This record gives sequence, C-alpha cells and structure tokens, in this order.
Amino acid sequence: MINLRDSCISFLQDEDIRKDIREVLKPIIEIMYNEIYLYLWLLCFYNIFLFFIILCILVILIRILLKTSNN
Repeated sequence: MINLRDSCISFLQDEDIRKDIREVLKPIIEIMYNEIYLYLWLLCFYNIFLFFIILCILVILIRILLKTSNN
C-alpha cells in the first residue's frame, strides 16, 4: 500500500504536471506580489533607516564616553 507522501512524490515526478502546477500558481503569485510589494519596500526602507539611527546613537554614545573619560 502506497502512502500519501509516496503518491505525491510519484505524481510530481512528471515534468508536465510540474509545468501545469507552475502555470496555475504563476498568476496567484503575481497577484500576491502586486499586493504586497509596496509593503516590502517600506519594510526595507524602515530597516535601513533604523540601522542609520542606531549607528548615529552609537557614535553619539561613544563621543559622550570619550568626553567623560578624559575629564
């Protein structure tokens, strides 16, 4: 008796089936990407901005520490 996993693997071995699945999923993936790409860009810009803010805070803290250690 063939279990579900083996039957799925044997089903997906055929190249035509895989092409058909790709063709069916392609419009769905494009729709999803078109809906969320703006949010992905915003997330990227937010991360870059956050990195620079943290870097500036680190530089300011180092300056403060150096000034206090000299006195």
